[in-house]
Amino acid sequence: MNYRFVTIWKIEAPLKAVCDAICEPQGWPLWWDNVERVEEIAPGDTQGIGGVRRYTWRGRLPYRLVFDVRVVRYEPLTVVEGVASGDVEGRGCWSFSSEGAVTTVRYEWQVRTTRAWMNTLAVFARPVIEWNHNTVMRQGGLSLAHKLNARLLGVRHT
Repeated sequence: MNYRFVTIWKIEAPLKAVCDAICEPQGWPLWWDNVERVEEIAPGDTQGIGGVRRYTWRGRLPYRLVFDVRVVRYEPLTVVEGVASGDVEGRGCWSFSSEGAVTTVRYEWQVRTTRAWMNTLAVFARPVIEWNHNTVMRQGGLSLAHKLNARLLGVRHT
């Protein structure tokens, strides 16, 4: 089953601090409760292009997702994009911008599930899976703001 999620966080924090936190995913389990583990599989070049990390996620539902993400694009303070394989396959892209003291983070996740049970239940469970994803992302925005001692001004899902 194919999914496309877009989440936008507005955080009253400096652009560099926000980008640094997102672009260092090995630290995510320390502040984002839904991220159980991040393992570096391959380091990539000096900017991280080609680097691979294995992520273990859990949401509110009683299942975990494990997938690898290979970084395919990185522009400092602007964008980081990766290709996922494992329990989900597809692309994820973090983009960053700022206006004054407010940083906007946009995350787009276009994936398809590869687990047979998820594909079988998707016709009925799609709204629940979408709710789970949005809950994980809302928690991520709150957790990032807390980590940066900042205010989360808004979370939007489209």
